[in-house]
This record gives sequence, C-alpha cells and structure tokens, in this order.
Amino acid sequence: MINLRGRAHFFVFDPVNPDVIYVQTIGLWRSSNHGKTWELVYPDPGTVKAIRQVGDHAGERIITSKTTRGFIRAFAADPSFSRILYAAFSEGGSTRLEMSEDWGKTWRTLGDLPDAAEKIFVDAGSPVKNRTIYVVGTNSVSVRVRRQWRRGAPIPGGNTIIDSSAGFSGKSGHLTVYVATKAGAFVSENGGETWRRIGLPGLGDSVRVSAVATSLYHSEVAYLSYDNGRSGTDRAFGIAKTVDGGRSWDLVWDQTKTTPPYTLEAWMWDRNGPGWGRNPENLGVAPTDPNIVFGTDSMRTMRSIDGARTWQAVYSVRMPDGGYTTTGLDVTTCYGVHFDPFDSKRMVISYTDIGQFRSENGGRSWHISTTGIPREWRNTTYWVVFDPDVKGRVWGVMSYVHDLPRPKMWTNRSTSTYVGGICRSDDGAKSWKCLTDAIPNTAPTHILMDPTSPVGARVLYVAAFGRGVFKSSDDGQHWTLKNNGISGAEPLAWRLARDSQGVLYLIVARRSQDGSYGNEGDGALYRSIDGGENWNRVSLPQGVNGPNGLAIDPQDRRRLYLAAWGRSSPDGDVDGGIFLSTDGGVNWRNVLSKDQHVYDVTIDPRNPKVLYACGFESSAWRSEDRGETWVRIKGYNFKWGHRVIPDPNDPSKIYITTFGGSVWHGPAKGDDKALEDIATPVMRWGR
Repeated sequence: MINLRGRAHFFVFDPVNPDVIYVQTIGLWRSSNHGKTWELVYPDPGTVKAIRQVGDHAGERIITSKTTRGFIRAFAADPSFSRILYAAFSEGGSTRLEMSEDWGKTWRTLGDLPDAAEKIFVDAGSPVKNRTIYVVGTNSVSVRVRRQWRRGAPIPGGNTIIDSSAGFSGKSGHLTVYVATKAGAFVSENGGETWRRIGLPGLGDSVRVSAVATSLYHSEVAYLSYDNGRSGTDRAFGIAKTVDGGRSWDLVWDQTKTTPPYTLEAWMWDRNGPGWGRNPENLGVAPTDPNIVFGTDSMRTMRSIDGARTWQAVYSVRMPDGGYTTTGLDVTTCYGVHFDPFDSKRMVISYTDIGQFRSENGGRSWHISTTGIPREWRNTTYWVVFDPDVKGRVWGVMSYVHDLPRPKMWTNRSTSTYVGGICRSDDGAKSWKCLTDAIPNTAPTHILMDPTSPVGARVLYVAAFGRGVFKSSDDGQHWTLKNNGISGAEPLAWRLARDSQGVLYLIVARRSQDGSYGNEGDGALYRSIDGGENWNRVSLPQGVNGPNGLAIDPQDRRRLYLAAWGRSSPDGDVDGGIFLSTDGGVNWRNVLSKDQHVYDVTIDPRNPKVLYACGFESSAWRSEDRGETWVRIKGYNFKWGHRVIPDPNDPSKIYITTFGGSVWHGPAKGDDKALEDIATPVMRWGR
C-alpha cells in the first residue's frame, strides 16, 4: 500500500516509460521506479512550508510560500515525449488547460475551459508541436486543434456526469467518448460533436449506470456497470459490453444470478451474496488490450482477462480449510485484534461493515464469525473480551452503526436511534447468542471485564455511545445503567479502562463537529472508585477536548497515558497527541506533540516500559522509557491508524488496526530497510 497523504483522485501512466506513474492526492506525485518511491511534482516542493491536518479524518493540505495555480482536476502525459505534460487547473470556479515541457517544473496556459474538466486525451496521430487535445468536461467536450479551441455539443443531462471514459478508434482514429449521467448513458463517436443515447437490451430507460470504461486505443470496446433500479425478482444489475462503439450491447455479467459462471470465491461473495456488492462502482480497461477489465466497489476488486466472459476475485484467496486470506488489497476498518487465552492461535478481528472474522491458525486463514449475531447488529463488532478462566467464553459488543467515534456518524441524527447490543459466545467466537434484553438498543463501543470477579458471575462494563455506562454482575445476563455523575443527556461513552486496584475510567468522546473548545461538545474523562456507582470528572490537560484512549501503568496506577485528538485553530489542529500524568490525572504534560491525531495508546503486557501509539497521521510510535520519549516506527505509513496490539506469539512483532486499511503486522521496532514513501521533507517526522 502506497501512502501519499490522502485519497487518490486519479492515476496516469507515462505512455513512453512504464516505470513512470503520476497520481493526484493532495498534490501531484510522480514515481520513476514503478511506484517504489515518489516525489512531489505540484505544488513545487521547494515552496512547501507545512502540511495542515484538520477535521474528522485529519484531512491534509499543503501550505506553500507562493500562490499555487489551483487544484489539478485532470492530467495527461504526451504519448510520445515524457517531459510534456497537460493539466486542467481549477481555481475560483474557473478551469484552464496548461502545458509543461519540463516534467512539471514550469507551466504555461493553453486556454480557458468552459466547464470543469473530467479527463484529458491527447491524439497521438496529431503533430507533436501542435497536438490535438480533447478535454471531457462536465457539460461538453472541448477540443484544441491547430491551437484553436472549439466546443462540442452539450452532453445530454449535462452537469450530472457520474463517470466518463474515452478512447481512440483503431479503425477511424477518432475519439469515442462514453458518459454516464443521471439522465442515462450516452456515446459520441466524433469527439463530442454529437451524442447518441445508449440503450441496454430489455432494461428500459430507467436503468442507472454507475461506471463506464473503454480501452484508450480500442474504443469500439466498452463496458457499462448498470442497475435497473427495481426490486425483488425484477431487479437486474451487472455489466454490459459493446464491441461496436456503443451501437449494440450485451449483458455480459448478470450479478443477480446466485450461481454465476464466475470465479468469485472470496469472502464478500460468501458472506453477503451478489446483492450486497451490487454492480461495480468503478471500471477500468487496459489501454492496449480491451479484454482486460477490472471492476471495483466499496470492498471488492474483480478482474476479467477474456472480455468479461469470466471474472475472478483478486482481493482475497480461498484457503484449503475453507477460510480466506488477503492478497494485500484491503479497504476494511477494524478496531482490535483479540487472542483466546487458551489458544493464542485463535484470533478475532473486530471489524466495521463486515462484523467479525476469526482465525484458528494464527492468522493464516480467516472465517466469517457472525453466526447468531442479529442481522441488524452485524455491521460492526467494536470489541470482544475473552474470559481468562472459562474456555470458549467471549463477550462482544455489536452495532448497526459503524465508524464511531467519527463525528460524521451523528451529524443531524440523534444517538437514540442507534441499534446494537451485547452478545456472548461459548465456543471461542465461532457462534454467538444475543443477549436481547440486556440493554436498550444502542451502539455499544467497548466492553470491559473485571478479572477479579467470580467465575460464572463476572462483573462486566459496557460503554454505550449516546447512553452511558452499563454494568452487569451476573455474567452479562442483566444490566443496569450507571451514569451517576456523568453529565449530558446522551453521553458519548466511548472507552473504559481499569487500574490494578479496580478503579474505573471512562472516556466520553468529543461531540462538537469542528473541535471547538469550551462548550457542551467537549469530550471528558471520568473516574469511579466504587465499581461505576458514582463518577467524578477528571480534569483533562489544558486545551484538550478530544480524548480518545487511556492506558494505565500496571505497576503504578497513578501513571496515566492519554491519547488525544487535536482541536481546530487557524494554524492547524493543536492540543492533541499523547499526555502523561504521574499523579492520577491531577497534572498532565504533553510527551508527544508531533502527532496531533493520536487514536490510542497501548502498553506491552510483557514490559510496561514499552508503549505504542498510532493515529491518523501516517505514523505508529514506540516508547521504551514509559512514555517519556517516542520514536516513529519506520515502515508503517498508512494514513489512518487505530491502535497497536503487541503480538503475544512473537515479542518482536506488533499488529496495527486501521480505519480503511485492515490489519498490519510487522516489526515492533520498525524496519530500518523500509522505503518511506512520505516524500516532502516537512512530512518526515523527527527532522
């Protein structure tokens, strides 16, 4: 996985040198060695002053010492000369096409564009010094021929484009453009001068097209991802194909079939069937071979190498034991990796969107582990806890509401509408029993067990997002709300912690959308010395209002480590990081300020001097002196981290759970030989 500071908007491969790749994230990047290392092309790296990280996802933007040319919406490399680049820059509501003849060091304007650009295509058959350039916009196609601009006919349903693709015909050399809009799908065989509606056989005009793709040099072949918008037995969705420039279409992938002639034996298909994944959200076709086509959606990636007659899943592999393993292409979110105390090879990953997976062989293969969990709770498992004295017994907290504690999950929505609850397993998380009447419907985000309580009458605590803290003293059969002292009508109870003497701590997540300070939206830290009967507020460090996680030194219960999310300021987020208290929370000091978006802190159970932390700034951290100093773990670069879990089977390794990148596993002290792909100097922590 390549980390370039944010989501990729597009990739462009140099048509002359296949080792050269461009990608647009928060800037335009180039790799000259097939993606191993990257350099910033635009904005000029010599002008970069800082990287600002703000908001719900610690979104990043580059701060420069000079005015930039705007945001690059579309990009192309010359088909004959690598040094020549074309880019559509958007700024202040206007868009213009610019050209660089020195690999992006300098740019000159070729003309203003009438609407926002989607794609750029360069005619390889036109004169090198006078290229014909097509810019597919949101309303029309603009063409530059012999240094003169002309605008094609309006795209039907203009300004509602969902997707577009274009290629040059191997027969005529003309540019064929395909567009999917909210008004339907259309094709132009003359570079946007005229348009023709695309009709799919037997589906009518109400069909919705979510993606379209053609081959750059074989535009007579194209693929559409469609859904007729109906329900029940009348529903039809899949992929259609044309081989004659859009004049006729075949439905080559009917995904409504329960036993399709495709090799889609991967965990998503087995778990949810064809209805969940639906038709692909994106399509891509090889530029020189129209038989190679990829389809992706929110989790799956599928490939065909025979023109869509057969398809294979490329994101996971079925193992001999019937489970699955990854190919490395993961876009899932997870909160924890949990180990059975009776068998450390039995592992559970608590996931968002896909519930929960279990391994019986130390992570070599994985099985879906949601049997018995109510369907309306199955989306997310936030946490599980194994009973250390009862073989096979596990409690878990599940909810339909995912991605907590991200503020986006309660915007314009009351937490009283959340659905979820508590489940118990007696066979090591293979199957679950719903404790239906345990607590009211909610989104429980953490469960904690008192290990000193009697076997068979365990004391358990649950943090319920929007409700508070629930307690059970009978193995989870009955629960009571314990909110005395916790302020607010719908407290965003997020995480619990317990010290060696039984004192409890509760983290209440920040409610304010913008991270503003000093109001009812501030997060909070509470402590209870009587088993949750009463709670007292613990003062947070000065300026901190976004607590995320708390760790307590097992040998010194007054030594607390707090993970905090920064709050907004004109210069970026501030007052985040890791804070240390040596007096039980009376006084705090910041011990890691380089990272303003720390999600959690964990202590190595084998050595309390060793701590780990990670968050949403492409970094994981390690301390070997009880949190006094921190070193970035080299080699882990994923943008959005959740927490670090030491590997109980190998002291030299750790697991890292992430928001959108599944689980990582690697050396606890980092990899000195790892290639760091964080390219600009200001992005390299520790300098």
